[in-house]
Amino acid sequence: MAESAPLAPWLQRQLDGLLSQRGHALLLAGPSGLGQYELALALARVWLCEAPGQHGACGQCGSCHAIDVRTHADLCVLMPETLSLELGWPLDEGAQKEIDDKKRKPSKLIRVEAAREAVSFTQFTRSRGRAKVVLVYPADRMNMESANTLLKTLEEPVGEVRFVLATEAAHQLLPTIRSRCQGHAMAWPDADEALTWLQQASTGLSKPASGVEREQARVWLQAAGGRPDDALDWARSGLNAQTWTDLPQALARGDWTLMAEWTPSRQLAVLQKLCHDLMARAAGAAPRFFPVECLPRAPRWGALSSWSRELMAAARTVEHPFNPGLMQEAWAAHTRQVLGAADHQAPAATRAAHSR
Repeated sequence: MAESAPLAPWLQRQLDGLLSQRGHALLLAGPSGLGQYELALALARVWLCEAPGQHGACGQCGSCHAIDVRTHADLCVLMPETLSLELGWPLDEGAQKEIDDKKRKPSKLIRVEAAREAVSFTQFTRSRGRAKVVLVYPADRMNMESANTLLKTLEEPVGEVRFVLATEAAHQLLPTIRSRCQGHAMAWPDADEALTWLQQASTGLSKPASGVEREQARVWLQAAGGRPDDALDWARSGLNAQTWTDLPQALARGDWTLMAEWTPSRQLAVLQKLCHDLMARAAGAAPRFFPVECLPRAPRWGALSSWSRELMAAARTVEHPFNPGLMQEAWAAHTRQVLGAADHQAPAATRAAHSR
């Protein structure tokens, strides 16, 4: 899978600014969906490119091609195995054999064995001559042992070794890891710029799409809270604008049909977004993920706070549910209970007013 497609304009501007950095380690940090991985890979490409230009890698040389086909000998990509497989980065032979032989499942964390391989990688001579690069994403997926394994090399790299770490949860990194890196806060794109990019990325068009398609893209962007990469994930999932706007009222009725085919993690994320917007509405603020006119009546603050805590607790086990079907039934019932309680608040208030 090639990665030579042009960067989104807001990522290109950030790349232009970062190319002047001379430190050996960069940490790209910000919320999910802002393009940390794409920017990190673009930096790795230009650091290794044989003919880099003012705005990045040439995209034509042997080094750029080797990155496109995931075979560059001077690039070490340190990721959870699940993400490496998803993005097409090869695992080392030992890890791949263990997974192929079904001795274990691909890890969702960055394993200490992989961190040791990265340290060993930095100690070998450069293959193509410019540099050696270690890309770590998401850096917050390193546990304590993996992070400590990498720390010494990150602090005192051998030769022309450069690191780029990218994360969506910088607060979860060891302070010693953060302190060894030059930090870069990921920039949010302008809404119109993100919308135009999303139209083009989701349709393959090089010109603005029609008004109907623009409204569909606007819903994807709102569903993602303004985060372009997450919005593109919604587009790839085939989310229909009408489905998204109908969802809050359907859930209030206990109707789970609209998201019955979604993964439990996506279902939970939607419930958290709905809870967020109802809490915002109850506090007099604007919702972020759903159109305000599509939201059901907000329950009392105490009920929303309790629901929010329960959803956060559910997030810790959503990837390993004991019984997925039973878990989803419980979510549906509780959602209806919380949102249904709001329907009784107004009549009660009205009766109280009439009794005075």
